[in-house]
Amino acid sequence: MADHPPFSGTDFAERPFILFWEVTRACALACRHCRAVAQPQAHPDELSHDEAMKLVDDIARLAPPMLVLTGGDPMMRRDIFDIITRATERGLRVALSPAATPRLLHTDFKRLRAAGVVSMSLSLDGATQATHDRFRGVPHTFERTLQAAQAAMEAGIQLQINTTLAQSTLPEMDDFIRLMREIKPDVWSVFVLVPTGRATLDDLPSADQLEEAWQRLQSLRSELPFAIKTTEGHHYRRVLMQAARQGAPAPRHMIPTRDGKGVLFISHTGEVQPSGFLPLTAGNVRTDDLAELYRHHPIFVQLRDDDALGGKCGCCEFRKVCGGSRSRAYGTCGDMMAAEPLCNYIPAAIRNGSPS
Repeated sequence: MADHPPFSGTDFAERPFILFWEVTRACALACRHCRAVAQPQAHPDELSHDEAMKLVDDIARLAPPMLVLTGGDPMMRRDIFDIITRATERGLRVALSPAATPRLLHTDFKRLRAAGVVSMSLSLDGATQATHDRFRGVPHTFERTLQAAQAAMEAGIQLQINTTLAQSTLPEMDDFIRLMREIKPDVWSVFVLVPTGRATLDDLPSADQLEEAWQRLQSLRSELPFAIKTTEGHHYRRVLMQAARQGAPAPRHMIPTRDGKGVLFISHTGEVQPSGFLPLTAGNVRTDDLAELYRHHPIFVQLRDDDALGGKCGCCEFRKVCGGSRSRAYGTCGDMMAAEPLCNYIPAAIRNGSPS
């Protein structure tokens, strides 16, 4: 999300840097690659209002620097303003990830800001109305997204635009860059597809295509009027570090998170997972202590162990700052610690003939 506070050495073994809470799976859209496989109606076992209020207090005790309320569409929860207000009162920095629907456009964005929303992320997965609306499954979503982006900025809410990199969207990269120059968000977040939910292996980009995209973004970042970050594209950090060694400007705030390492996800029914893209459940907030699960459950402990990574990731000199997408490794081969399948970099240890 936009408005990440500067990384100040958060101990990822003690607390996540960013916590995503899927407050509902209800959503009016039918996006092609929806992680949540969102539905028009809320799940009958969704956390109740009282359970949600208690969870806010539990999250506040864990004290992540950023809480992201996501879905589904979080605006589909009737008590979303209650959740935002309570989280803000408990000292949490709240970001919101809504769907671009008529419901959102009828929302008072200044009220969202007053309740405590500091950042909002909106998705653009097509650089034109035709391609975006086809991806999102509902007409007029493109224009609504642009209207919502303008409303957020006018209300003083920092704006992040999310874009999915997939086989179907890669041909529009130049158009996306032009569109971002026009919108001027605070952050452009490039998300690399993970085969989970409605997403399939067939639409994954290749490792070479991703490397080309990373090199392009790295070469442009100093001239663009917004920051660039990636989601499930951790090897972009490696490209930034390599470029810095060759004289390019060093990245200001490169936060070495990945699924389960500085990242925590809570589902609409209270399941605690490493991320929304890695469907391995450590417990449930209804019965388990949230902090204990994050700090001590074997799934999280293993994911935070850089030396437990498999394949070439395990011997890569960039593993501590990158580590690859654990979600994509799991989605492609069923092993969350396997090598990142969409990285073409050969670690120095392998090039030198002495992998460890």
